[in-house]
Amino acid sequence: LLTFSAVPLVALDGRPETIHAALRYLLFALLGSVLYLLGAVLFYGAFGTLDIPLLAGRIAAPGPLPPAVAVAAALMTAGLMAKTALFPLHLWLPPAHAGAPAPASAVLSALVVKGSFFLVLRLWFDVMPALPGLPAASVLGALGACAILLGNLVALGQVRLKLLVAYSTVAQIGYLFLIFPLAAGAGSGLALTAGTVQVVSHACAKAAMFLAAGLIAAALGHDRVRDLGGIARVLPVTVLGFALAGLSLVGLQPSGGYLVKSLLQSAADLTGQGGWSLVPLAGGLLTTAYLVRVLASSLGGPRPSVVKRPNGSQEWLV
Repeated sequence: LLTFSAVPLVALDGRPETIHAALRYLLFALLGSVLYLLGAVLFYGAFGTLDIPLLAGRIAAPGPLPPAVAVAAALMTAGLMAKTALFPLHLWLPPAHAGAPAPASAVLSALVVKGSFFLVLRLWFDVMPALPGLPAASVLGALGACAILLGNLVALGQVRLKLLVAYSTVAQIGYLFLIFPLAAGAGSGLALTAGTVQVVSHACAKAAMFLAAGLIAAALGHDRVRDLGGIARVLPVTVLGFALAGLSLVGLQPSGGYLVKSLLQSAADLTGQGGWSLVPLAGGLLTTAYLVRVLASSLGGPRPSVVKRPNGSQEWLV
């Protein structure tokens, strides 16, 4: 239901490229649903129930587990990864989020991808808390780290503002999956809290960035980063909102992003996995780079001679 509600939001303007992006999103989402359903069928075949507390008790019971359980867990996790757009199953997200109208992009980035991530948490920590070991969790953590680094690098090279924000979403999703290897032993509470705060913090920041990008594109008639010169003089509050949201993604005090990175650092220290704490530091530096690029372009240059009003008319500025 969430997928069938979100796909039309991508194709609202009816342009061929947005319809193509919506269909790609639909295919990835349906693939994820099929894999999730196959995993649920295997769980039911192995234990005769899909009740979460009963499943958790039977999976944690002493004795060997049916081989189908590991296969079911892998299928369901892979399907939810596709829906959440975790690297390398993120190919649908940038064109879908960048091509949708700005209000739809805000909803898609802030809320839609979080629904499937919530299911991943329920699957790993409620259905089968005794099954996945550190190696399996480390795989998800490694994919999250790749998403953070590659997503930010690709965002840094984008020429369109909405595409830049969309690839930033790919990177920020990676922070959600860093919690899995850190949720072992003493660090579980801190890691899960970090994931919860990241969901809320990212939702607020990314909604603000997409809405700001939409207002800038509506005013200028384009969203080319290199041609944003002087827009801060016309839309100062909009650019300020974009900057504050970006500072949260960077992790500057006292933002939600800072709290997330502090919790991840504490969890890494408690579990003796200090290497994971280096990833948010690198991600923060790359996020700073593309944020400075956007703000430098927005603040510099001459004041735009003409902007478009929300009703579609033009306003000449002197």
